[in-house]
Amino acid sequence: MQKGLSVSDSDGSTFAPLVVLELAPNTKEEAVEWLLKRIRDKQQDGGAELLVEKLSPEDQSTEKDNPNVYMVGASMRRLLFGAEDVGLFKEFNDGTMRSFTCANRHNFKEFQGDGDSFLSMAECQYIIKHELDTLRAKGEAHVPGYPKMKLYPGKSVIRRIQSKGILVQIFPLHENEELKRLSFSWYKQFKLSFQPLDDIRHYFGEGLALYFAFLEYFTFALIPMAIIGIPYYLFDWEDYDKYTVFAGFNLVWCTVILELWKRLSASLAYRWGTLSRKKAFEEPRPGFHGILGFNPVTGREEPLYPNFKRQLRIYLVSVPFVLLCLYLSLYVMMIYFEMEGWVLMIHDEEPTFWTGVLLFIPSVIYAVVIEIMNLIYRYAAEYLTNWENHRLESTFQNHLVLKVLVFNFFNCFASLFYIAFVMQDMGLLRQSLATLLITSQILNQIMEAFLPYWLQRRRNKKAHRRVIKTLADKELPLSDQVKLEADMSTYLVIQLPLISKFV
Repeated sequence: MQKGLSVSDSDGSTFAPLVVLELAPNTKEEAVEWLLKRIRDKQQDGGAELLVEKLSPEDQSTEKDNPNVYMVGASMRRLLFGAEDVGLFKEFNDGTMRSFTCANRHNFKEFQGDGDSFLSMAECQYIIKHELDTLRAKGEAHVPGYPKMKLYPGKSVIRRIQSKGILVQIFPLHENEELKRLSFSWYKQFKLSFQPLDDIRHYFGEGLALYFAFLEYFTFALIPMAIIGIPYYLFDWEDYDKYTVFAGFNLVWCTVILELWKRLSASLAYRWGTLSRKKAFEEPRPGFHGILGFNPVTGREEPLYPNFKRQLRIYLVSVPFVLLCLYLSLYVMMIYFEMEGWVLMIHDEEPTFWTGVLLFIPSVIYAVVIEIMNLIYRYAAEYLTNWENHRLESTFQNHLVLKVLVFNFFNCFASLFYIAFVMQDMGLLRQSLATLLITSQILNQIMEAFLPYWLQRRRNKKAHRRVIKTLADKELPLSDQVKLEADMSTYLVIQLPLISKFV
């Protein structure tokens, strides 16, 4: 938990702020009071039983500052009960991983005293976020102060007000001292060593730690392929049997890489307690909605939604939409081949340096179009999967990954299969493959690294100067830190969403 920063709640107790809620500046007072009451209410009354405090008015230095910024935390007792609610797995005294229970808390290996250091920063923030997401409408017909903003029984309150613009953003708050220690052990000092995955997991959570674990593993796994591939790059052999040997090695090595990653990811997931947690505990996802009813398995009130309605949405809407997108991808591929034929005809009629350059233009354009189509399709797939109203997060992710995987594979590789097995043009295949891969990597670097960095500096140079000040060991006041992090752009790097499938 955050030990360096604390605020006093309205009842006089102190808590470490973990999550920040920013409401719209013009939010009506009755809506604010209703939301804060729901957050503070006891669980048996339908609340989250969390501590929440408004950013003090004297900290609003200018009229432009949003007055509706609230810091959310919880007592250690509430966090421990929350850890039991979400089914966190922790190491027991006998070395096994077991689901945490407050009754047996002293039998867990790292539990000492009142348990102040038992939960990591990421786990505390995960519990807070989970409790906020599971706030569901019960007797309210609409959001107080907004008669047209209806609330349906079982609908997530946070998701509803966020979709309607009342909740501007919700984000975890950094703990500067812990962040500095992590940055020093991770990337500030130059040394040839593995990444501090346990430290990353402790601060950012298992998902991000697993992502960087995969990047580290994949980088080392590519070294044998790169070493063996150097002669094939340096020498232009006419004997294609040599390339067949290299292609066969790549196929075998890719399978070995995948199987070894499954073992490594399963080992990390067991050590971090996420492997058993996923199998043992899954609550309805925050976006799931339906008629509020009694679940005989969990013994709780939960939204209920008929499965046949979900299946109708999948097979009558989602599947035809995916097939339509595949047809559009095929149509774009045919246009690409027409462009290739046109530039080849120009080059054959009068070969020059510029016509040689022109040969690569269709592949570059096609690669850019592929990336744009993948991006648009991803948003459409997320919308459709959310509309299908899956009860569990794992089911939601499975359907989303399946949609994205099918389209991305067809969109990215259909042209290469057509060139290789239908046209059987090795020269065009080599040119298309190289151009598509290089263009794709350049676009990914621009979108994931350079563009977010440039936009952040362009949008908020003052915030950037504050970051430098913080990194220079000049501690910011809590109010300034909250406003600084609220002004920051969301920076999300996702390359391989399938990583989570192996855990």
